[in-house]
Amino acid sequence: MHDWLWPGFLAFVALILFFDLFILHRRDHVISTREAMTTVAGYVALAMVFAVGVFYFGGKDRGAEFLTGYLIEQALSLDNIFVIALIFTYFKVPPEAQYRVLFYGIVGAIVMRLSLIVPGVKLVDQFMVIGMALGALLIFSGFKMMTAGDDMIDPGESRIVKLLMRTGRVTTEYEGSKFLTRRNGLLYMTPLFVVLMTVEVTDLIFAVDSIPAVLAISNDAFIVFSSNVFAVMGLRALFFVLSGMMRTFKHLKTGLSLVLMFIGLKMLLAHWIKIPSPLALTITVLLIGGSVVASIIARKREEQRAES
Repeated sequence: MHDWLWPGFLAFVALILFFDLFILHRRDHVISTREAMTTVAGYVALAMVFAVGVFYFGGKDRGAEFLTGYLIEQALSLDNIFVIALIFTYFKVPPEAQYRVLFYGIVGAIVMRLSLIVPGVKLVDQFMVIGMALGALLIFSGFKMMTAGDDMIDPGESRIVKLLMRTGRVTTEYEGSKFLTRRNGLLYMTPLFVVLMTVEVTDLIFAVDSIPAVLAISNDAFIVFSSNVFAVMGLRALFFVLSGMMRTFKHLKTGLSLVLMFIGLKMLLAHWIKIPSPLALTITVLLIGGSVVASIIARKREEQRAES
């Protein structure tokens, strides 16, 4: 691996995030669907250009691994979007401040993934039992996701919210997009800071599924990390496109459950059966795409029944 690859990629990511927040979105405002779709398209285009580079320099297997990891992380983030929407609704976050919360949440998610993925790849590569344990965890997570009900999450009952509230240093009102403020010479947290911490903890919980899933795809830490980063960077813009549409994809959770169980099985049997990366990519696309198509068909049938 070239010595410049990691620092070069991290510098590129930092430049993109700086351009996004301090140039494109330097002023707090309500993100329109059109603006969000343009931003999503830009991040997807960047990911595809990067994928072409991986195919060219790393070969078809590495390229397929990157695309599979990117697709899985992107698909799993859809469920994350729904939870974030619940958090924003519960805390009544002003629409103009939501993008900034998501931005810093994404920065935290990237740092968190870097600290987990690099040692994770080494452990899975050196100890077969860890890979098998993660595979079993993914199968269990997929089964749990498939059989779980649609119970509403109460963000106010989370431990991080209760812990911050017990400090007595949280203001009752938002102050624009400020996370911290001073009152009588003392530093206080605004409700926006509580929201940010809740989003970070939520991402950590989702990372328990998403990171092992991508570790099952590739043993290359750079491929795993870069695919995660490209998917996560576009998450905040994707939120404004899909947050109001998540209930339309009623079968998406089933598709994601099957993906987790398939990837878990792949990881569990990796020592005996090697599933080619292009085949894993094809199966992942079919499972996620099939669940989306099934959701659209089911939605149209419901609308036809309502009309008749």
